[in-house]
Amino acid sequence: MSTAPLVEFRNVTVVRGDRAALDRVSLSIAPGEHVAILGPNGSGKSTLIKTITRECYPIQATGSSVRILGEELWNVFDLRVLVGIVSGDLFENCRWDVSGEEAVLSGFFSSIGIWPNHEVTARMRKKALEALARLGAAHLAARSIHEMSSGELRRVLIARALVHDPKALVLDEPSNSLDIHARRQLLGALSRLAAGGISIVMVTHQLEDILPDIRRVILLRRGRVFRDGPKDAMLTPDLLSAVFETPVAVDRFDGRYRMR
Repeated sequence: MSTAPLVEFRNVTVVRGDRAALDRVSLSIAPGEHVAILGPNGSGKSTLIKTITRECYPIQATGSSVRILGEELWNVFDLRVLVGIVSGDLFENCRWDVSGEEAVLSGFFSSIGIWPNHEVTARMRKKALEALARLGAAHLAARSIHEMSSGELRRVLIARALVHDPKALVLDEPSNSLDIHARRQLLGALSRLAAGGISIVMVTHQLEDILPDIRRVILLRRGRVFRDGPKDAMLTPDLLSAVFETPVAVDRFDGRYRMR
């Protein structure tokens, strides 16, 4: 079994437009580790995800590197098998009718929906239905994504990422736009996945997203790692007020946190 870090950034700077969206960022996440990357909008969270998925590339500099499972160079299709990226906007602009099953099957092809050139095998269909059942979403297999609530679609997207049995899930603002019931359903499903051995990397601006299973929090502020450490030490009013640049209070209950 490889002991290389799941994700390792060393002195990484990524420029988008006329500013550094990530500024000399260094961090390392171990295989099997559950981590939250927390920060306000504009702190560099989305750029960090896009750098992992090779949608953004850092400035070349001595001592700068991005390694996934110990490797700097990846075929993007191979990488997607090992690290499942879950973003709520994946099907946002989809104009055609796609069922829940087809949305999950599309994970095998890194596509949006199934196309005539895609050869869907019986094994793939079995895996897709198993992934939906794992998320408590088997009833969504035949439903159009356009008829799903935000919470239902989010579970379908996670199932899509699970079809390859990835080592890790990277979740981009997973509960964004969800009501309290849908959020609880989603976070409960993610806790079960975490308990099953899949590494969870939660990228969010909401404390409510941080699962009890997560023990480490990385705070991002203005494109830099502001603090990195144990959850209880990071989620304090003083540190969060500094990160979000506004006074906040923090409530803790049943292993969860809320900021107000």
